Amino acid sequence: MTRYGMLIDVKKCNGCYNCFLACRDEYAGNDHPPYSQAQPSAGQYWMNISEKERGAYPKVKVDYIPLPCQHCREASCINASPQGAVYRRPDGIVLIDPVRSMGQKEILSLCPYRVIYWNPEKNIPQKCTFCAHLLDQGWNAPRCVEACPTGALLFGDLDDPSIEIAAALKSTPAEELHPEFGLGPNVVYRGLPKRFIAGEVLLSDRMDECAQDVVITLVDGGQNRVTRTDNFGDFEFDGLAPHHAYTLRIVHPGYTSKEIPVRTHMDINVGEIILEPGG
Repeated sequence: MTRYGMLIDVKKCNGCYNCFLACRDEYAGNDHPPYSQAQPSAGQYWMNISEKERGAYPKVKVDYIPLPCQHCREASCINASPQGAVYRRPDGIVLIDPVRSMGQKEILSLCPYRVIYWNPEKNIPQKCTFCAHLLDQGWNAPRCVEACPTGALLFGDLDDPSIEIAAALKSTPAEELHPEFGLGPNVVYRGLPKRFIAGEVLLSDRMDECAQDVVITLVDGGQNRVTRTDNFGDFEFDGLAPHHAYTLRIVHPGYTSKEIPVRTHMDINVGEIILEPGG
């Protein structure tokens, strides 16, 4: 049986908002009975984009995290909503019945992802439908996926090994946005932002030159990672665990090595590391 889901690659998302705009184009002012009634002209984000800024000047990163309804297998909005106002189709898509849900604003609080919105004009809760009306017409994917120019969104039957999303999930495991919720979402992610450590290496006797190709080792027991400084003397380690202790080992021929302990209680910029001749 079909089990629809979505894989979102955060590293491929450039924050263009095409997915958001395609969703608005499909639903704002357009009824699609019995799946949904029209979105209002403002205030709803069935495909929202969360902008997450990390680090501090001058080492700053911005990640864009698309956030639709997660269409959870253990959806709290289904389990607690009265009169079948929220239901799951056999293909896994979670829908809000626009008739049975009328007046039930409390449904908004049932979703820990906060992706259900209130339409005061129509007096109903609303959310992403995975464009179920289009899928039932033979479309292969929702409008947001169709509009994504970078391939950050993949959609399809999670249990069909012949299609791209299932093959992608098999090759590289994905992760949930909030695994602590325990809801088994059918929307999963790759490249969710983690902690990073960055810095710059300088050579004390050649301060007017960039220290290129200096070897930096991130020491973490037996899980060491190695990189080299770039053309500007900068280096970076991304995808690190939070609140974890590491040691930076900086080695360059003809210079005294350095070791710097760091802990990822936040994103870390160790600043300028100056190596002295010797060693």
